[in-house]
Amino acid sequence: MNVSAETSTWTCSMHPQIQQPQPGDCPICGMDLIPLVDDTDQQAGPRELAMSESARALADIQTSLVQRDYPTAQIRMVGQLDYDQTKVKSLSARFSARIEELFVNYVGVRVERGEHLAMVYSPELLAAQRELISSYSRDPKSQITDAAREKLRLWGLLPEQIDAIIDSGEAKDRFELKAPISGVVLTKNINEGDYVQTGEALFEIVDLSELWLYLDAYESDLQWLRFGQTVSFSVEAYPGERFEGSIVFIDPELDRKTRTVPVRVNVANTDGRLKPGMFARGIVDSRIAEDGHVFAPDFSGQWICPMHPQVQSTGPGDCAVCGMPLVEAESLGYVNGEAVEPPLIVPASAVLRTGTRAVVYVEVQDADRPTYEGREIALGVRAGDVYLVKSGLEAGERVVTHGAFKIDSALQIQAKPSMMSLSEADTNGGAGEVEAIRVEEAEMERAVTVAVVQAYFDLQAALAEDDLTSAQAALKAMMAETGHHGALPDLIHKMMAAADLDAMRRPHFETLSTSVIQAVQANPELIPSEAYLMTCPMVYEDRGADWLQDTDELKNPYFGASMLYCGEVKDQLTKN
Repeated sequence: MNVSAETSTWTCSMHPQIQQPQPGDCPICGMDLIPLVDDTDQQAGPRELAMSESARALADIQTSLVQRDYPTAQIRMVGQLDYDQTKVKSLSARFSARIEELFVNYVGVRVERGEHLAMVYSPELLAAQRELISSYSRDPKSQITDAAREKLRLWGLLPEQIDAIIDSGEAKDRFELKAPISGVVLTKNINEGDYVQTGEALFEIVDLSELWLYLDAYESDLQWLRFGQTVSFSVEAYPGERFEGSIVFIDPELDRKTRTVPVRVNVANTDGRLKPGMFARGIVDSRIAEDGHVFAPDFSGQWICPMHPQVQSTGPGDCAVCGMPLVEAESLGYVNGEAVEPPLIVPASAVLRTGTRAVVYVEVQDADRPTYEGREIALGVRAGDVYLVKSGLEAGERVVTHGAFKIDSALQIQAKPSMMSLSEADTNGGAGEVEAIRVEEAEMERAVTVAVVQAYFDLQAALAEDDLTSAQAALKAMMAETGHHGALPDLIHKMMAAADLDAMRRPHFETLSTSVIQAVQANPELIPSEAYLMTCPMVYEDRGADWLQDTDELKNPYFGASMLYCGEVKDQLTKN
């Protein structure tokens, strides 16, 4: 980098109060100092910063286009597979009989439709067969013959069994009880030699060609979930492979303990590879329209069966499966993409959150030199890596996605109002703390060691158990490793001075967790053995927070006993 020999002051882009007569590292964050060169445009407005092309390159300012599009919110859920309750068949005794022989004598065996289950003896069945043979011999088409045939059908005999009795012309005292459907035997309530009365349950068989997947959706994710959406999921048995199903039911009631809502997904299982009880991780990619509504192009303008989402039509009608009237997709929470303009979106990396305010730096168009204007905007919901914008920006403008803090610092150097400065409305917003977390992050990450990670695990466990004494002991162990000077020790001091667990948890534990997570992701050798990345969407009113554990048994350190199991496993980290 060519720097003029006249340069006499060097400063930190993140800490403009640091000014030294020679190059070096920032004593606060360790970043390389940059030359303080006055190449700014004195005609720029109070919220604007103009710079030369070389200064922009030095600051590594990057921008992105503000545009209209349907962003995607990815909802992650966990759950397990279970039987399709509509595919369970209970086989009960239609007449009194004695169990002479059992062919299916244990639970779990697979049977095909028409295969024998048991050999039974029944005087009542013997008499009914004779009645059919006698009436058929006199008049095959008489009402008496039809009634005798119907009686046997109602007793559970298959049509081919009834035809075999007529063809043989002989009533049998021993009779084979056959499976009415193909599937797996769930229960067996009889043994050889038992005498059963009419109505007693014999077997229960379930067809596993379709399964139900129950997933737990967080309360904050319900706004993105709709009936009929496709769910992609994986199971431990087949790593790297994904399966699909459709949401057919969203429970109307919230689980008061876990703060989740059960979501049921219908899953095809024709090859039988999926098993009831398997743990599954599901993902729903929900496209977002204006005002946070869900937009599904496949359902736009369609009519859907409220019981069978696979049944769709371009107009009204009845479901071919259950006969229910089809309903418009819009009535199920979708929007018609042809009638709704895509929302205005901005990259999340461009937004500086300062308590209740959201700030971006916008590139001034048609300026003679690179110029950036600070602007406060109104945000909508976040969808993945973008925010929906309610007001403050226009499509076609460019916002700074990398280097916004450097621009803000340069404004402070020029004694101009900083967009990150607290306003009266933000007195309780915590903007100073948010900024401090960002600028000191690199230094804190460098201070993380294996011993710090182990003490962090002890701290996480203590917070989850609501144990203030053990939490303070874990912080002391961490301090013994880090010393007393630096960004990480300063944070530990603040946590040790906390009067209660709540003051220790938010935002200090989140700040510590962010540094530890980034450190172990960059260098897995810091992990003593293994670590699990957890997340809880309920930590703050507008967002969740992450943490690490050394076991996969989720225990929430942000809430302790009040919501101990709220959250999910995001990832598993292992030592190289």
